[in-house]
Amino acid sequence: MAASDARASTTPLIEKRSIDYIPEAERHGRLLSQFTLWLGANLQITAIVTGALAVVLGGDVFWSLIGLLIGQLLGGGVMALHAAQGPKLGLPQMISSRVQFGVYGAAIPIVLVCLMYLGFTATGTVLSGQALGQLFGVSDSVGILVFASVIVLVTVLGYRVIHFIGRVASVIGVIAFVYLFSRLMSQADVGALLQIRHFSWSSFLLAVSLAASWQIAFGPYVADYSRYLPSKTSSVKTFLAAGAGSVVGAQVAMILGVFAAAMSNGQFAGHEVAYIVGLGGTGATAALLYFSIAFGKVTISTLNSYGSFMCIATIISGFRGRLEVTRLQRLFFVLVIVGTATLIALLGQHSFLGAFKSFILFLLAFFTPWSAINLVDYYCITRDRYDVPALADPNGRYGRWNLLGISVYVFGVLVQLPFISTKFYTGPLVAALGDVDISWIIGLVLPAALYYWAAKKWPAAHPEHLILPLEQDVAPTTTNGLAAQA
Repeated sequence: MAASDARASTTPLIEKRSIDYIPEAERHGRLLSQFTLWLGANLQITAIVTGALAVVLGGDVFWSLIGLLIGQLLGGGVMALHAAQGPKLGLPQMISSRVQFGVYGAAIPIVLVCLMYLGFTATGTVLSGQALGQLFGVSDSVGILVFASVIVLVTVLGYRVIHFIGRVASVIGVIAFVYLFSRLMSQADVGALLQIRHFSWSSFLLAVSLAASWQIAFGPYVADYSRYLPSKTSSVKTFLAAGAGSVVGAQVAMILGVFAAAMSNGQFAGHEVAYIVGLGGTGATAALLYFSIAFGKVTISTLNSYGSFMCIATIISGFRGRLEVTRLQRLFFVLVIVGTATLIALLGQHSFLGAFKSFILFLLAFFTPWSAINLVDYYCITRDRYDVPALADPNGRYGRWNLLGISVYVFGVLVQLPFISTKFYTGPLVAALGDVDISWIIGLVLPAALYYWAAKKWPAAHPEHLILPLEQDVAPTTTNGLAAQA
């Protein structure tokens, strides 16, 4: 651990790497940073609103809390399994998809992931713009532009700064949430709210789905923030650190949302930021709460922007046959991503955003099968025996297109369609299930089982052990990987 701390102290502030392999000499960080990053990323206003939906859409407080917790644990387990891949492979999450889909084929789910995170960034920017507008006494549009500028700066600086922001956000978030909970307890009869119980499977499953989908959405980029940890880092401990931070943070935020919605008498929906701040008070206290809301969104919006950059770079590098991305290219990609998200936020802050959020939730169906395939392959088929240099070679071991992975992925998307329930699209079987969206369960279980069976029946030639680029050949500008470690 001392060696890791020494490396961290000499690591430049601006990240020099992007989607390329992280050599052991540059590995640094502690497991605590995984916990604080994901705790801070989840202690924020969007998680509060997500939890509130369980009550707004008809659930009671008691069973909503139980359902949300079950969903957090299920979805958080999937998210944390992806996190554990980071230290072992030293690569961003979506690069590893080339094992299952091929160097070119991996672009199929990645394009949709980019769209989804672009939407998440836009919706978060709207809420943050509202908070900054109230804090500084300016319009929401000006607040959106200020927030976008901060996101560009932090995303360009990269990994180390993102983890620092996560640590600060976790401290600010804990303080703000402790205060808000104390105020809520003084204003509401919590015991009475918990006694009102009217269990229904549809409302209960809705709460489970809200929390599970929230956690699963982190899957395509969670390993991006664990890949700098030393390769000897325990997979179990990485799983627990990232998973616990995300589950605890999200559940705390959603609990607050549940109680806030239950005591609001219909005043919560449409005025989420103002209502939450109103629980805490006015004047200087309100200003501090608006700041904590905006700062809390910095972490998750930066993760979305950074993850989008990684996805775009992954797509382009697959067709170029090498992994390097210069700092100028990095800046260009980030400006395009955040600029597009900001434009969407400005145009949709009043009316369009609701429909756009439904479209983004619809896109969840397109990477739940990806998550199932990636996890089954990594933990059950290849068992982390990846050929890392071959991931950059379309003519190498993994080829351009992997028809097995792509076919199972298409099946996984199609089999979910009857069970999806969003304003953008509703499947034919949703009404029979009480208007509950269980597509995420179908999208995880069936593709996982099919891929496992097919991969066992038609096994591919996997290496006998994990093959990494030679450390002396790995540099930020030459990351194609020419040889393997013996």
